[in-house]
Amino acid sequence: MTLLVLGLCIFIAIHLFPAFQTQRATLISNFGELKYKGVFALVSLASFALIILGKANAPFVEIWQPPQMLSVVTKLLMLPTIILLVAAYIPSNFKRKIRHPMLIAVKVWAIGHLLINGDLASIILFGSFLAFAVLAMVSANKRAEWQKPDEKSIIMDILVILIGGAVYVGIGMHHLQLFGVPIM
Repeated sequence: MTLLVLGLCIFIAIHLFPAFQTQRATLISNFGELKYKGVFALVSLASFALIILGKANAPFVEIWQPPQMLSVVTKLLMLPTIILLVAAYIPSNFKRKIRHPMLIAVKVWAIGHLLINGDLASIILFGSFLAFAVLAMVSANKRAEWQKPDEKSIIMDILVILIGGAVYVGIGMHHLQLFGVPIM
């Protein structure tokens, strides 16, 4: 459990660091934007590896037994979650309507998985990501006013939905191989 908590602490700290604009600007000024982003990426990947390793090796400590019917709710929540995740990276009109598609996706993903996982390690993992997404959204909203992007072709919206749907199906088919948990 120690690796899981350590990984989460590092991951959340590094992702909340941009909220400290003065310190971030100082680092970029001293080391350059490319080095800053490189270190950011490496620390993010290392912390993510710690999270995965920590969750995989965490003892199973049951806190509550989720009702089986909640798995259907989670599966339904994951389709818009994956579409929002894709929308965060592909220019589309989703970003004109939704300010933080990535953070909303993380929140819905975390809530969905909290509904169906009643063990301590899962509650720590998904609860931490939920708290992170809420804090990151509040922080981002305080840092800058929302600048709506220019309107995009509806083709881009369709592309986001198609890619999101394909990723959703792929994750559904390979959830056991990817995450060690069967969903079918």
